[in-house]
Amino acid sequence: MAIDKKQVEEIVRAVGGKENIEAATHCVTRLRFALYDESKVDTESLDQNDLVKGQFSSQGQFQVVIGPGLVDKVYDEMIQITGGDRSSKDDVKAVAGKKQNPIQRAIKTLSDIFIPILPAIITAGLLLGINNILTGPGIFFDGKSLVDVYPAWKDLASIINTIASTAFTFLPALIGWAAVKRFGGSPLLGIVLGLILVHPDLLSAYGYADAVNNGTVPTWNLFGWEIEKIGYQGQVLPVLVSAYLLAKMEIFLNKRVHDSIKLLVVAPVTLLITGFLAFTIIGPVTFAIANAITSGLIYVYDSYAALGGLIYGGLYALLVITGMHHTFLAVDVQLIGSQGGTFLWPMLALSNIAQGSAALAMMLVLREKKMRGLAATSSVSAFLGVTEPAIFGVNIRYRYPFIFGMIGSAIGGVLLTMNNVQATSIGVGGVPGFLSIFPNKWGIFFIGMAIVLVVPFVLTVLFGRAKMRKEDHNESNENVAEPKAATSQSASGVTSSTAKTDPNQRTRSAAQVGDEAVNTLEIMAPLTGQAVSLEQVPDPAFAEKQMGEGVAIEPSGNVVVAPFDAQVAHVIKSKHAVILEHASGLQVLIHVGINTVSLKGEGFNMHVEAGEHVKAGQKLLEFDRKVIEDAGYPLITPIIIPDGQDMVERVEVTTGVVTSNQNGVLKVHLKG
Repeated sequence: MAIDKKQVEEIVRAVGGKENIEAATHCVTRLRFALYDESKVDTESLDQNDLVKGQFSSQGQFQVVIGPGLVDKVYDEMIQITGGDRSSKDDVKAVAGKKQNPIQRAIKTLSDIFIPILPAIITAGLLLGINNILTGPGIFFDGKSLVDVYPAWKDLASIINTIASTAFTFLPALIGWAAVKRFGGSPLLGIVLGLILVHPDLLSAYGYADAVNNGTVPTWNLFGWEIEKIGYQGQVLPVLVSAYLLAKMEIFLNKRVHDSIKLLVVAPVTLLITGFLAFTIIGPVTFAIANAITSGLIYVYDSYAALGGLIYGGLYALLVITGMHHTFLAVDVQLIGSQGGTFLWPMLALSNIAQGSAALAMMLVLREKKMRGLAATSSVSAFLGVTEPAIFGVNIRYRYPFIFGMIGSAIGGVLLTMNNVQATSIGVGGVPGFLSIFPNKWGIFFIGMAIVLVVPFVLTVLFGRAKMRKEDHNESNENVAEPKAATSQSASGVTSSTAKTDPNQRTRSAAQVGDEAVNTLEIMAPLTGQAVSLEQVPDPAFAEKQMGEGVAIEPSGNVVVAPFDAQVAHVIKSKHAVILEHASGLQVLIHVGINTVSLKGEGFNMHVEAGEHVKAGQKLLEFDRKVIEDAGYPLITPIIIPDGQDMVERVEVTTGVVTSNQNGVLKVHLKG
């Protein structure tokens, strides 16, 4: 497809001109800019540009979604226009990172550490919720729990509790693994460090307060230096600081110790020194700091509960936009570890629901079919605890649903804090969040849930419809009144319009293969795994369907096969994505993982080349799951029908467990 140079020039102008571009690169779907001043970006101009499918800012990069097969041409044209140098993804990432202030870098670091361990914490939270149902008094029987009435269930509940509490019991090991990996050290040493801090020979941190009161705190005596022999169960700061020291010490030694003796020197010395400092200096100091922070939060919560609920409940959605919500993961974990519960997480769950309710209300306000679909699907995602699609895709775009979501969440937050509603675990947000709430507070939590469902929904519908009535709809009325374009029918029976002519139109119908008309094309699963909706992809460009309709697969294997007989239209240089073209002209993008372009081909083995014809089920590429996971990138793989293909009438999505080349995941209805 030819690129309109004027549209590319408009993109350059919209991002502030070439003088505002410090570095620019592209991946398979989007332009990635490191800008000197993002406030100069003209978002309205970008929205009106036919080349642009979407835009957003993330981690210091401003990203403009163009789409597969086209973005490289746009980038080439942009480089010619600006006269700038070509940059790699790492170059742009490095420049963008420098623009982040220390607080932003600290938040990103915490995010990088806690997000990889969230699956384990979420699983623990769900299982603890089941345990709460079995052991919570007053849920099914007055003053008694289910296991009290039916003692045969007691041991089952005990086993579930053991399985569920393991992630929290050995939390320092999980944090140690993620933190040391983030700081550049060996993750295995991080696990060992975390386990050292919760060794069974140590006094559990949970029993420390009683031991102090009873004067029975055990100690080590190092040549007259008395050191308390305590563990750090449920603590965050001690293992974070110790992990940083361990990683830097390991890196230091690796550069200076000869390869022949590294195994004998690096790990033993690193662990010995770090462990010693953790017990003598780092642990006691950070333990005191963590307790002071916890005590301060508890004081505010006890003294000004309503104010705290109003502020945190109302502003949590803003924290999501800035990314600062990741910071509070550590606070939640610390509160659970030291106090047995957190009053912050219940408000988070209600904020999820509030934003989902506001997004759902937009279905009754919006008229554009695509946006109504996005409002519906993103609201479901928010109700299940993932609000980014709803916030970035719908609510922020129209502003007022976002504000009404915060108002509802603030009211719910006040109700929860005034009634001392707490969660026993984190990770389960949205509607399922009730599983993490202490069962004796479920009634209050459900009332709060009703508030955040009703208030944002009603306010958004009332305001939105009033706003829409004030807007001029003459354009749509005029379009209805306009005479329809004349049509003609070809010998093949395919109707075409004379209102618009495409100079690059194919000589055959896009919905016809040979002499056989194709009404629908069923696209088989190119991978084995769990097919899910695009809204679950942790990337706005895919989740908001900025590039087109499609589906995503959480792969259980590592092989991508052709979902139909096709020609390979394009192979991405970094080998993580491929574009296939069906005989009808329909193109499909298969994109393995998120941000895997940064691996520069490492962990990928492409078996086909551009221009090659492949059969359904033929191997296209293989990927190394461990390489991708160790690099911290999600494996979820979007399969996209890129926008702009005139032969597409509509796309149906099928989700669930799929086997490559055995189950259909997309059904594309073609025009003609």
